[in-house]
Amino acid sequence: MMSTTPNHYCNDGYLSCIQMSTLHIDLDLYPDEAALIQGLKRGDRNACACLLKKYAPRVYAVAIRMMGDADEAEEVLQETFISACQHIQRFEERSALGTWLHRIATNAALMRLRKQKSQKEVSLDAPVEALGSDDLPRQIEDWTYFPADLSLNNELRDLLEQAILQLPETLRSVFILREIEGYDTAETAAMLNISTSAAKVRLHRARLQLRELLAPYFSEKPGGNA
Repeated sequence: MMSTTPNHYCNDGYLSCIQMSTLHIDLDLYPDEAALIQGLKRGDRNACACLLKKYAPRVYAVAIRMMGDADEAEEVLQETFISACQHIQRFEERSALGTWLHRIATNAALMRLRKQKSQKEVSLDAPVEALGSDDLPRQIEDWTYFPADLSLNNELRDLLEQAILQLPETLRSVFILREIEGYDTAETAAMLNISTSAAKVRLHRARLQLRELLAPYFSEKPGGNA
């Protein structure tokens, strides 16, 4: 009979123990993702440590960009791996393990952001199906490339990270998954439980808002060159 012990002990304390064990865990213990998944489903403690060591950095990167706060990002990270361990039996392997973890992390971040909101905004669940007149940029600079392509510029990278945090959650999540993490439109839509058309519109709106937020930077640098 398959052991269910890890689910009973999958809490903050358990995860802390797993985090300590990642310091010396050998990722080659599981030769590929399929073997790691089977280890997780068997309840192997080493599998949980490998999962954390392999995927925590990228999950944390998503969390910190969503939350903009290290402590909150750590909470999202813990919630993500606790949830993954608790629900690994439900993972049907129709997507990559990393994609599944990013979906859990994004949803956990969105739930936290919802709770933090003191003012009402557009519902995170409300579909956005079409562009309107408000989706035209108010400031237009002569950019030769999209700002995400300039992230190797340290000054602009920092400004871009700050601008991303100013986006509404609905737009921020799509931009991060699509432009930074590199998921395609269909994957992004599936992870957020929205339609592909909604994902496209939200990405378009995110780009426009980022252009407006970064317009002062480009207006000071003719030709888009730093």
